[in-house]
Order: sequence, then structure tokens, then C-alpha cells
Amino acid sequence: MKALVLAGGAGSRLRPITHTSAKQLVPVANKPVLFYGLEAIRDAGIREVGIVVGDTAAEIRAAVGDGSAFGLDVTYLEQDAPRGLAHAVLIAREFLGEDDFVMYLGDNFIVGGIGDLVRRFRTDRPQAQIMLTRVSEPRAFGVAELDAAGRVVALEEKPDHPKSDLALVGVYLFSPAVHEAVAELKPSRRGELEITDAIQWLIDGGHRVESTLISGYWKDTGNVTDMLEVNRLVLEDVEPCVEGEVDGDSELIGRVVVEAGARVSRSRIVGPVIVGAGSTVRDSYVGPFTSIDRDCAVLGSEIEYSIVLRGASIDGVGRIECSLIGREAEVTPAPPVPRAHRLVLGDHSKVQISK
Repeated sequence: MKALVLAGGAGSRLRPITHTSAKQLVPVANKPVLFYGLEAIRDAGIREVGIVVGDTAAEIRAAVGDGSAFGLDVTYLEQDAPRGLAHAVLIAREFLGEDDFVMYLGDNFIVGGIGDLVRRFRTDRPQAQIMLTRVSEPRAFGVAELDAAGRVVALEEKPDHPKSDLALVGVYLFSPAVHEAVAELKPSRRGELEITDAIQWLIDGGHRVESTLISGYWKDTGNVTDMLEVNRLVLEDVEPCVEGEVDGDSELIGRVVVEAGARVSRSRIVGPVIVGAGSTVRDSYVGPFTSIDRDCAVLGSEIEYSIVLRGASIDGVGRIECSLIGREAEVTPAPPVPRAHRLVLGDHSKVQISK
């Protein structure tokens, strides 16, 4: 079995962060979300991985390399534009050959990995196997309709009027039969080759499509709210570890990680929290569920339930919550007089300002 990992896409819901960075490389607990998927694939016993890349190909290649750091053999597959999940299968035809494969969306996060799913597929041998989860807003997802016996009878991509609340999770398993389905597809009303249409083609042709309703945790980390929630979940499992410098005037409470080269002075940190290598926390409060990446500075400030990316600095700010702060960003207080907000914002930014 091989794996096909999708790491293209524009990441529009994470702008302005993704104007300058691949959405799959935004870190969760100081590790790119893509890496969690690659580790899950490795742990399921799969070694050959094709990564579909687009405009951010150079960044993905630099981060993942040849895959050896993950115990994988990685091949990169260029996609000229985001043309749908089924199009990714189409351009990967030569790489996939006649092997079964798992298709994994690189910005998805699944607790517990995919080992059980892969074992079930190998045992039961359907032509396709999908993962489903109940969601409150199914119109934002591919949606499955099941019959009374629980068999998949219909699929629709982002329907205006969903027939169920069962959304497709971003992990699919296929036999080589899917290649014939993909070859028959025409672009949808969204102008893309939809993987839901390919699976529907298999169903209509009498092929067996199985589904698994997952009870564990899944998130599409395509927006800030979900990124922060996944960060919270991962931090729940960190073990306290202090390899950096913490002075006697500081207090660490609970599960706090201070990586080698980090410095904490005259500060209070309430875990779970990670302070990355080379970062400085001084005269500050860092509250639960905060990840501070490497080479950052938090000075005379308060921050909680947030993600701070590499090289960012926060200096003299009273309170920050529920925030995603980009690489090399600078956050400082506004001058007291005149009372006004001074902003430099990228395209599609969202700002909340207290009165």
C-alpha cells in the first residue's frame, strides 16, 4: 500500500498567514500539522508516499525532504492548480500504479492515527473505504447518505441541502478501481474533479464502498479556530520538561515544556505550554494552551490559548487570547495619546478591537 498526501491548496481561510506560508506547515504544538499526518502514515506501516504540491512546493520540499526523517520514501507530484481531490489522484496515476493507497489531506488532524482503518481495509478488501463524522454544519463538507443497513448509497460535495450530518473526514482508502472512476469524471459546478463523484461512480457501478463512523477527534485545520483547538488537544498530552533556563523568580505550574536554549525570567507560566528553543519569556504571564515557537520573545506581556510562530515578538501588551501570531510579527502597545488604533494589515485580515 502507498499513500497520497495532498499538500497543495491556497489556504484562504488562514490568510494572511498563508500568504507567505503553506497551510500544512502551520505548527500545532510547535510541529507542522503535515508532520502529524506523515507520522500517522508511517505508523500504519506505509513507506512509499507521494506528496501533491502546488504553489508552496519549495517550502514543502524544504520541510519534508526525501522523507527519511520520518522513515518514509517521498516522491513529489506537481499540480499546476487546485483542481479537486480527484484530480490529485489523476496526476498521481503513474506513482500509484496498481497498488492500494490511502489518500490523506495534509491539513487534517486525526487523533489515534489511521492504523486501524488501514488494517480493516486490508482485511475486508472493499474498493473504497471512507471515514465519516457527525458535524453541525454539513454544507461545508462532502456529505454521505447511508441506507437503513448503514451502507453508503450517495455522496455529495458541499451540498446546499444536505441529506445527512455525516461529513467525509480527509482520509480515504482506495483500490486501483478508483482510477477508472477518476478517468470518467467531468468538472463539477465548482470547476473541480470531486472525489465524492469518483466514489459515487464506484457505488453506481456496483463496487463495494465501506464507511467507518469515527468517534475520536478529527479536525480540518483550515481556520484559526480549529488550529487553536487542535493545539489545545495536542498540548493536553505534553509531559513537563525543562531543558532551557528558568530563573528563581519564575513559577512553572503544570505541564510546561521549556526547550533547550529558551530562557524564562521573572515570569509565571501555567501549562500546558511549550516555549520553543531560543525563545525568551521575561516579566510575563503565559497561560494554558499556548505554543510559543522558536526564537520568539514575550516581554512584559500576557498571553493565553494562542499560537505564536517562529521569530515573533510580543512586547508590553496587557492581554492576548485566542490568537494566531505569524512568523516575525511584532505586537506592541499603541501610543496612549492620541487614542487611536494604528494598523498594518494584510489582505483578508480579521481584527477585533476593544472599544
